[in-house]
Amino acid sequence: MWDRKFIPFHRPSIGEEEITEVVETLRSGWLTTGERTARFEQQFQNYIGARHALAVNSCTAGLHLALAALGIGAGDEVITTPLTFCATINTILHVGAEPVLADVLPDGNIDPESIAQRITPRTRGILPVHLGGLPCRMDQIYQLARRHNLVVIEDAAHATESRFGKQAPGAESPAGSSDAAAFSFYATKNMTTAEGGMVVTNRPEVADRMRVLCLHGISKDAWNRYSEKGNWYYEVLEPGFKYNLSDVQSAIGIHQLAKVERFHALRAAYSGIYSRRLADCEEVETPPDCSYGRHAWHLYTLRLRPETLAIGRDEFIVELRNRGVGTSVHFIPIPLHPFFRSRAELPQNQCPAAMALYPRLISLPLYPGMSIDQVIHVADSVKEIAAAKSRRRTVAAGALDTTQANHGIQ
Repeated sequence: MWDRKFIPFHRPSIGEEEITEVVETLRSGWLTTGERTARFEQQFQNYIGARHALAVNSCTAGLHLALAALGIGAGDEVITTPLTFCATINTILHVGAEPVLADVLPDGNIDPESIAQRITPRTRGILPVHLGGLPCRMDQIYQLARRHNLVVIEDAAHATESRFGKQAPGAESPAGSSDAAAFSFYATKNMTTAEGGMVVTNRPEVADRMRVLCLHGISKDAWNRYSEKGNWYYEVLEPGFKYNLSDVQSAIGIHQLAKVERFHALRAAYSGIYSRRLADCEEVETPPDCSYGRHAWHLYTLRLRPETLAIGRDEFIVELRNRGVGTSVHFIPIPLHPFFRSRAELPQNQCPAAMALYPRLISLPLYPGMSIDQVIHVADSVKEIAAAKSRRRTVAAGALDTTQANHGIQ
């Protein structure tokens, strides 16, 4: 049961449509990858505007498949951001390539100028992450990729509804397209299949290889494996993975996708409420909207102004929790994790802007199931804490104590 007095960081919005579709799937006798997954793939492909879509069990799987299908491996470098979940880096390492970290812009997204500085003869690809749903400057990234003959794989885990101009991540466009884009349908994402993801591409040869690699390297899906010898026959073309999405999960995804624009409208509206109510709070900085496209508003990431506060980020989070507000932090920079320690001090992985931004970040609750009253409570709680813990108040209190002491007031 959910504590009605506590506003969790996230709560998925699952309706009767999803429940009914899952029950019908269970009763159908076909639970794994099948007709519903194929339908989900087609609908998602149409929504994004890509030529091919493959449903997978996670965004991580989608990134791994894209890297492998594009032939990235040992000896190659892939440039990405330090402000991301570890999965982005792990998939690069899983194919045997070396991750190189470019620094970030003030908005938290990867800095194209920093990417340009990190390109070497070994660089094979760029892997931008649309942090919180704010699209990266894909025009500049495409220019770099064309100039240096690099592939572009978008980590769109936060970005199903994001648009650069009117272009979705992974969409086909004459102005420039990525080689692949991977999306997440994890439980906390803007649309969910509980666990799951999707990878899209406009390159048929990449789509074909990802589809084979997705299911053990087998030539045919289990539900569509008919040949002259019958549906028992298959061939393993290469050692693949177990990354397919089940029909039970796709049953949820079909209806989540149908609601995603309505969900986005609520997220955008709640983000607007936060920004308006916090606009006059000098102790915090609100996240930027997108002037060059559309923000998916997967996250509403507040930036504290440490110089104005008498407490740090961790204490601020505790104060919010004491007021019934759940939060998170996105993300602990990759150089701070023990697994990356041996690489963290290398010149090509120095990211001072990301490291300076990290201690300021707090992600506030943002999901369709929130009420307006809850959104207002969260915003007002931020303001109350900021006012109570402001350095101005501390300085003023100290000055008052000094004045009282000077006048003999006890």
